[in-house]
Amino acid sequence: MAVDLGELRKMDVRQLWPNEAADFSPWLATDENIRRLGSALRLELEVENTEVAVGPYSADIVARNSGTEAYVVIENQLGKTDHDHLGKVLTYAAALSAGALVWVAPEFTEEHRKAIDWLNDNSSGDVAFYGVQIELWQIDQSRPAVRFNVLARPAGATVRAAITKATGALSDTRKLQLEWWTAVRDALLAKKVVPSAQTPAPRYWYNVALGRSGIYLSNIADTDANRIGVRVYMRNKYNAEAALQQLLEHKAEIEAGIGEPLAWNPNPDAIDKVIALTRDADLTSREKWPEYIDWMVQMTDGFRRTFGPRVKQLDLEPHEEPEEEADG
Repeated sequence: MAVDLGELRKMDVRQLWPNEAADFSPWLATDENIRRLGSALRLELEVENTEVAVGPYSADIVARNSGTEAYVVIENQLGKTDHDHLGKVLTYAAALSAGALVWVAPEFTEEHRKAIDWLNDNSSGDVAFYGVQIELWQIDQSRPAVRFNVLARPAGATVRAAITKATGALSDTRKLQLEWWTAVRDALLAKKVVPSAQTPAPRYWYNVALGRSGIYLSNIADTDANRIGVRVYMRNKYNAEAALQQLLEHKAEIEAGIGEPLAWNPNPDAIDKVIALTRDADLTSREKWPEYIDWMVQMTDGFRRTFGPRVKQLDLEPHEEPEEEADG
């Protein structure tokens, strides 16, 4: 029996993006495409700005890791990697105190790939380096399909060692939070509630992407008040008040989707806005963790399904008002 197969071919990325600054960086900086890159990296990314001045140079994209609030610098290149771009990556990392550096190019030399591995192996663990090959594929005359192939990343052992090192100096409360968020992260992935998730950290919150810059789920574990919760967190930079008012127009449908009444703007004096659902939970009672984790996973899933489509449709414009220090 004859089978009519198409021909799979790799395209030159410049066929789709002739110019790095004018074509590729704006494409990558959109919410949809930065999520694609973040999924490949296993990071939750939201774009802060593009073409950010660093001395006489410009960083292509400065994003934020929504799980850690650390800056992520993304350096793009549409040709074979070279020493000039490697130098820029390191310069931007130092100047912006970035927590991660991502070098995107269609072709990596073996020397530059080894350089990224060396940087990861010899850094303190506070900074992560990634080398990402971007590929375009086409079957016959089909639309091109993009693939982010991560060639170099911090080794899992390195990440675990950094966490172990940090944990040694943590209070009992911080250790408890780290263990809790690790269990929650594992459950979210096992239940396929999220396609990727942040590495847990020992703190009050754990962020989950909602599909739009500046608005995300900020799950909380308040060990002082003995409560856990899920919050839609709207950063003021992205016009939090307008986002809140637009979502309030759909309050009845949203609460029906969640199945619970929510606390809308419980801290009205804060310039960042939240919509929250909390419950009592004593995390020192580990025998109750399965119940607590089931609730957290169920509510995270419900919030993503209910708020996700609405958040993407919000009509918002960034503004330059001063921000409070966000708690995540």
